Amino acid sequence: MHGVRRRTRASTTPGIGAPARRRLLAGLALVVAMLLAGCATFPDDGARDWRERAEGQGELGGPPALASPEPPPPGEPRPDQQPQGGSPSAPQPCVDPDPQVVATCLGPVGAVAVLPAGDEALVGERTTGRVLRVKKDSAPQLVTTVPVDPAAGLTGLVLSPGYAEDRLVYALAGTATDVQVLRLAPGEPPKPVLTGIPRGPGGALAVDPDGSLLVATGAGAGPLAGKVLRIDTLGRPVPGNPDPASPVLSSGLTAPGGLCVDPVTRTVWATDRTPTRDVLHRVTPGPLGAPAWTWPDKPGVAGCTVLPGTLAVAERGAGALFVLRPGENGAFTGDPRPVLTGTYGALAAVAPAPDGLIWLGTANKDRGRPGATDDRVIRIQPPSGGAGSAA
Repeated sequence: MHGVRRRTRASTTPGIGAPARRRLLAGLALVVAMLLAGCATFPDDGARDWRERAEGQGELGGPPALASPEPPPPGEPRPDQQPQGGSPSAPQPCVDPDPQVVATCLGPVGAVAVLPAGDEALVGERTTGRVLRVKKDSAPQLVTTVPVDPAAGLTGLVLSPGYAEDRLVYALAGTATDVQVLRLAPGEPPKPVLTGIPRGPGGALAVDPDGSLLVATGAGAGPLAGKVLRIDTLGRPVPGNPDPASPVLSSGLTAPGGLCVDPVTRTVWATDRTPTRDVLHRVTPGPLGAPAWTWPDKPGVAGCTVLPGTLAVAERGAGALFVLRPGENGAFTGDPRPVLTGTYGALAAVAPAPDGLIWLGTANKDRGRPGATDDRVIRIQPPSGGAGSAA
């Protein structure tokens, strides 16, 4: 009615003062809000991120899968890439579970030279020119770096005949202009011993029983191309070469992969890759004769080594170690055959150890199909040369 005021009466709830009333009203408001939320509905045409429930996820099968978060703006790191504690996480060690693997995560291995103790070796990375000292359960140690052109690279590494006294090592490396034999002395930069070798495919280095350096060179232009050279540790021709004034011992190579010497028979072996086949030669003074063994399928022969009764040839393309057993009169006995096929991939370098084991180096990065721990250095028991009679 006009002129009549309606007054609001205060609560007359017994025993409750003003502060208590305010708390009671706030609690009632919260309850009402929760009830309303429980009755909420959603439209059927909204976007949904449906995912099939993967077996083994959620509830008793482990934590449920979560939808992937929206990608961050360009230039911002993903949440799972944020460093912990404000600093990047430490790199994980490169460890291979194979107990025969000595060193891992190297560049393609061009050469291996086992040290006199037998449990360590010097390893030459072909494309980087790094020379590393490797040992089982130890991080590789950089010894020196040889200047190389990666296209040619470091393809040979041998200990000096007097290594026990002089600690010298010799390397064969292709540079941008030529191929060189280098002397590596502790604490000194690599020093050229023989230069002017034409760049060509392949190359290898060995020491003969007389302590001379043997150098296999690839085919090309020039008097030192496609040859086996025999020089002393100062780079001079050795007496006994066909021409005393020339370092050339033998000729007729195309793309040599390895040189190795039988210390008992004093036979020098050379592996070679020709346009039509891969071959194994006995090296004799003068032009090379007919091959002692051929591979028409061209498995990519590389380094070789000789142990008592066994000649082993590394094969890059076939990823195997080919084992022969040299006999008398130039023949091979038993059943020459590949072993370790596919076990370690492309095998490039092989070297004997004083304890009778064989060290291998891989070159899987050269082939573009490296494994998680390539390239590797491996130490194995020497395989047998086969059994039965020759076919």
